[in-house]
Amino acid sequence: MEIPEIKTQKFIVKFFPEIMIKGPSAKRQMVGQLYNNIVKLLTRISEDINVKKFFDKIEVVCPIEVVSEVRIKLLETPGIEQVLEALQFDKINTLDEIKTIVNETMAKEIEGKSFVIRAKRTGTHDFKSTNIEQTVGGYMLSKKTSKGVDLHNPEVTINLELVHNQLNIITCKHKGLAGFPLGTQGSILSLMSGGFDSTVASYLTMKRGMKTHFIFFNLGGVAHEIGVKQVALYLWSKFGSSHRVSFISVPFDDVVTEIFRSTHETYMGVTLKRLMLKASEKIADEMGIDALLTGESVAQVSSQTLRNLALIDQSTNKLILRPLATMNKPDIIDIAHKIGTKHFAEAMPEYCGVISKNPVVHGSYERMEKEAKAFDYSVLDTAVQNAQKIYVDEIVNDVKDIGTMEEVNDLSSGDYTVIDIRQSDDCIETSAETIKIPFYNLKKEFKKLPQDKEYLFYCDKGILSQLHAQYLKDAEGRQNIKVYRPL
Repeated sequence: MEIPEIKTQKFIVKFFPEIMIKGPSAKRQMVGQLYNNIVKLLTRISEDINVKKFFDKIEVVCPIEVVSEVRIKLLETPGIEQVLEALQFDKINTLDEIKTIVNETMAKEIEGKSFVIRAKRTGTHDFKSTNIEQTVGGYMLSKKTSKGVDLHNPEVTINLELVHNQLNIITCKHKGLAGFPLGTQGSILSLMSGGFDSTVASYLTMKRGMKTHFIFFNLGGVAHEIGVKQVALYLWSKFGSSHRVSFISVPFDDVVTEIFRSTHETYMGVTLKRLMLKASEKIADEMGIDALLTGESVAQVSSQTLRNLALIDQSTNKLILRPLATMNKPDIIDIAHKIGTKHFAEAMPEYCGVISKNPVVHGSYERMEKEAKAFDYSVLDTAVQNAQKIYVDEIVNDVKDIGTMEEVNDLSSGDYTVIDIRQSDDCIETSAETIKIPFYNLKKEFKKLPQDKEYLFYCDKGILSQLHAQYLKDAEGRQNIKVYRPL
């Protein structure tokens, strides 16, 4: 028998088990959504990919040339528990045909190894599944290239599926992303800072089948926004591109300035989180979204004690999901590494903690109410009105790499003025002229300085300095700014 040339690769997609135990209507809807998602995603790879839906699986047949791309996309698609790779042979009717094809295809896999044949059969045939296993196993054993058959602990298991007159030889099994198909669990608005927590939280809701939109509160200028857009685009492209979602950027620097004016320092962190939820609620209402997502984990920082989270939640009527609430930081970082967002997060500053000074750990409901009344909410309304919304798939035309500003380590190398942009009251002492402008006032105050001088921005880690210097360079064309990093 002449073995046909293999020009295509079959993938057998097994559903997430929780889909299979749903009622008939819910199961039908989820399987249909997963099928539509797969078709949409794979059509972008090739028009020659064929996708078929069955009650317990989806089959994908693609040209050999795009196997790698298809495999990756299936393994990153929510709702898929397992992906089997198979070689498909049609019009197979006899045991002799089966044993010849399997031996020709799989002989190299069992050279010098013990093996076993496992077969499943669907349809009407003159033989049973055990007959397939015995016939194929005996035939391959007679070729004397293997160590023999081992029914209990084989080194190689050859899995066969005979569906009517179609033979599938399973060559590989992969663990899928699991979860529910994207689009079956509604939409959620994720408060995205770009750090470890918010990116992992967003991944988990996408994996659970929720269309995850992103809202970003801009405290760091253009450069910070670019960084967060990059990680949002990455997450969407990898796990959620079957659906279009939005990225909303809310200018929050004036809100921070108002917090400093109106709020006692111990309540600034909690107040900032409350205002972010209030703004998110307004935008979620406009988008018809019922729930908000944060990356908060209990006790990770002072604003995330149970009492403070309760104070924060008072600011909104929306459902708030916190999938990381009981997770440890090392476990969160491990997930970030696994999904590919770790290197984004490592370079991303967490601005939320920057304005907290001697933060309250166990806030008072009465005191919080007093602090909230002192805030001018017209500032928040203005920020929401000035929010910018784009679709995440359009970020690719908007994103660019964050530039690296020149660093100065030795102040004697030029005539510089050092600007300490830290939020704290203390100011670094240097041999050069040094002034204090907290980062949240830079946009307004820097333009008042003589522009014929060279300025060096300073902060503890250098990240805020880089981002704000880059912002003033990109947005306002300032060429007289560098970053001070003392040795």
